[in-house]
Amino acid sequence: MSIIPSFFGSRRSNAFDPFSLDVWDPFQDFPLISGNSSDLGKETAAFANTRIDWKETPEAHVFKADLPGLKKEEVKVEVEEGKVLQISGERKTDKEEKNDKWHRMERSSGKFVRRFRLPENAKVDEVKAGMENGVLTVTVPKVEIKKPEVKSIDISG
Repeated sequence: MSIIPSFFGSRRSNAFDPFSLDVWDPFQDFPLISGNSSDLGKETAAFANTRIDWKETPEAHVFKADLPGLKKEEVKVEVEEGKVLQISGERKTDKEEKNDKWHRMERSSGKFVRRFRLPENAKVDEVKAGMENGVLTVTVPKVEIKKPEVKSIDISG
């Protein structure tokens, strides 16, 4: 639960999360100044701020992103500088024909890039990614932490 209440939407972000590279935009949730709420810029922003879930299991860090309508060829998963996971892609807008008359354009489009600083226990050489039914799943295995061996010593005397 957030310490600071969100007045402008249900953004689930934690400013104190050391693994997040997201930069807070104070104007993100304000309506566009132009007054046209169906402006293409707002539609593009919706896709550009792709939400990604990150959970940690005992074996791995698992990232899941909903990317409906994208093919795996349109998405890129990279590990930068050894410890930064980057997920990026682009959904292009449909080509507009001269005789087409749009009544509504709600599907978002544009580029997106999300970056996550991986913890020290991540095995970056064994990252796996898969895409099924518009959901990208990236699995980053964890290094097994060996518990220190404890040896009992008998006390003589």
